Amino acid sequence: MSCRRASTKRGKPGTKNRSDSSVAKSTLTAEAVQEAAKPSASIFNQPRAVWAVFFAGVISFMGIGLVDPILPAISEKMNASPSQTTLLFTSYNAVMAVAMLVTGLISSRLGMKRTLLAGVVIVALFAGLGGISGGIWELVAYRGGWGLGNALFVATALTAIVSMSRGGVTKAIILYEAAIGIGIAVGPLLGGELGTLSWRGPFLGVAGCMVAAFVALIVLMPKERQVAAAADPVRRISLSDPITALVRHRPLLVFGLTACLYNIGFFTLMAYAPFVMGLEIRGIGYVFLGWGILLALTSVFMAPRLQRAYGTVKTMCAMLALFGLTLLAMAIWTDVQWVVIASVVFAGALLGNNNTLITTGVMNAAPVERSTASAAYSFLRFIGGAIAPYMAGKLGERFGHSVPFYVGAAFVLLSVVFLAANRKHIRHVDQVEAH
Repeated sequence: MSCRRASTKRGKPGTKNRSDSSVAKSTLTAEAVQEAAKPSASIFNQPRAVWAVFFAGVISFMGIGLVDPILPAISEKMNASPSQTTLLFTSYNAVMAVAMLVTGLISSRLGMKRTLLAGVVIVALFAGLGGISGGIWELVAYRGGWGLGNALFVATALTAIVSMSRGGVTKAIILYEAAIGIGIAVGPLLGGELGTLSWRGPFLGVAGCMVAAFVALIVLMPKERQVAAAADPVRRISLSDPITALVRHRPLLVFGLTACLYNIGFFTLMAYAPFVMGLEIRGIGYVFLGWGILLALTSVFMAPRLQRAYGTVKTMCAMLALFGLTLLAMAIWTDVQWVVIASVVFAGALLGNNNTLITTGVMNAAPVERSTASAAYSFLRFIGGAIAPYMAGKLGERFGHSVPFYVGAAFVLLSVVFLAANRKHIRHVDQVEAH
């Protein structure tokens, strides 16, 4: 499909192309309008509101990797099996997956700023409760509540950054993925350092950080009506909209199912690797710090270059294939400590590239509101994240430590086959971005 055809198709009323134009025309100041019109505008030249959401996003995404270093400690202190302990990831991701279906409904009624603030408050509350919990099942339940708050924040933050940023959708997504990468990198570091004092420390630390994020959003983000003016015109979103979008728009479904499959490998690594590293809390934290740093750097600096050079779909296939082979190496040499550690760190580079590429693809995949596309994609993405941790724990207990990584590798390689088989449905995403 040529750029001209892509332009015609996406220029219909209610489509994403019209939304892109409205973003450029409805920023907060006249200066922002001028900057948005400059393709060469620096990615760092953004309104204060964008940086407020970015800061809160870093803290919010810390929760993904925060518990990695303390998983063995929680298992020991609470007399819980690895599979029970990995439920801290499963409950978090399962609640996020379901909650993603209602984020658009909530944000279209409350507004972006109020929804972001509600998410931050819920995360702070349940992180604090997790820090004072007395048993593994209580802690698992609080992590689920944490996932609810994170769902409200995550889906809305992507829409907010894309709507209010200068320089186009791609640069906005790079900022969003950078927040994810930095948060994922800092999370294990914070978890490792505070975890040496007590496993409760990381939970209480995040609760405190989210209070700071709440203050930043209150102070730096404009009033709700100004935020609404900067965003696309938003209709009232219904509960069924994300599911309807998946059914009607094959490209969105392809990206969502691809994310579901590769997230099984992603969260197998996140949830089960700490049990086979043979390191103390601080050591696990530093390994995942290296993982997160590479994830952040590649998502910001490497992914855009690869996308321009080779295209979204080809680069995704390459990154996912390499990630599957990395998990396979972890499965074969599970008992070799340096192989496991090096594989975890290297995987960060692969996942950083892939996360930026697939998020960009989702935003350009279908002519629906960005909030609806984000919710639909994230619903499928976090289903994979919910399945993987508990499955990995059970497989490891029953069949040995290498089996979870074999299974994770199989799912990731299956995602490559699925993506390649459906390439004709998603090849237009690069043409839309170029247009």
